[in-house]
Amino acid sequence: AGITLAALAIPEVMGYTQIAGTPLISGLYTILIPAALFAIFGSSRHLVVGADSATAAILASGLIGLAAVGSDEYMALAMALAIMVGLLLFLASAFGLGFMADFLSRPVLVGFLSGVGIQVMVHALTGLSGIHGDLDCMIATIQSLPSGLAGAIPAALGIAAATVVTLVAGKLISARWHIRPPTAMLVVIVAITLSWAYDLARVVPVVGAIPSGLPRLALPEIDLHLPLVWALLPTAFAMAVVVLAQSAATARAYAARNQETLDETRDLLALGLANLGAGFSGAFVVNGSPTKTAMVSSAGGQTQLSLLVMVGVVVMTLLFLTAPLSYLPQAVLSGVVLLIGIELIDFRGLANIYRTRRAEFW
Repeated sequence: AGITLAALAIPEVMGYTQIAGTPLISGLYTILIPAALFAIFGSSRHLVVGADSATAAILASGLIGLAAVGSDEYMALAMALAIMVGLLLFLASAFGLGFMADFLSRPVLVGFLSGVGIQVMVHALTGLSGIHGDLDCMIATIQSLPSGLAGAIPAALGIAAATVVTLVAGKLISARWHIRPPTAMLVVIVAITLSWAYDLARVVPVVGAIPSGLPRLALPEIDLHLPLVWALLPTAFAMAVVVLAQSAATARAYAARNQETLDETRDLLALGLANLGAGFSGAFVVNGSPTKTAMVSSAGGQTQLSLLVMVGVVVMTLLFLTAPLSYLPQAVLSGVVLLIGIELIDFRGLANIYRTRRAEFW
């Protein structure tokens, strides 16, 4: 189960870095020290902690105007936000605020995640088209997409489309035969092999050099003066609420399914530790992931040992496999991100709310 989780999670977290605007290596770091800390200190036997699309999108929108995307200062701010979220979760744990998740209505959560899904899809399409859209002006960005896509590199569009079709086919196979083929990892391996064999870097942008080795534990290299803390606090608070709500809901669902007890206060403390671990190890905010939790459960994982096995696979990847990853076409990650955005839009949930109460839908 842990190996299956690693095969599915590694390409996914690489996609999340495209949403967050952070270096590719930071995605792998989110499923290393933070995941290990939650596995050791959390009470849930099933919840998988790592990068998440919702918090990645909030991170990107919160740092607009504070630093250039992809710069060292931007990454330092992302690390600082992870530490702030960790401290907020400590406070929530100290005051026993796990129950707050009960007061977030379903229409708010469905609408919020669907909005994030649209933002993530637009981000993926702007990356393919070469448009550097301003996420502060989403309407203008959407309006510029047709002309941008018309001028995009045909090979990049083809690679992204093939990635989406293959991933959808893998999901259909999973639904029909109740197996979870590591489709995303197979797509990444095939893309890397073809890129290396045919030197696709001449035709389409590739990921490029990725530093190998394990993360260095350090404080973010940034002067956190009071005005900057105040500027970051709303973003940190929004992410902390999402982490609290999404993690609690997922952990509760699996505890109830397996008739297990759950200590939500302890889980909040463990999530706080995981985010501190992210902030000190060059990663960004981590969250309890419903999709990764479902992955490991369907693969037969029954305890957090699965998460620790995944951490071991990530360690091996960081030590020995970053060189092959440098050949990966950026269009593959755009395809992964595009599908993540589509899946975040809860069409069935929106339809149910519309049928139940129109005012809640609007």
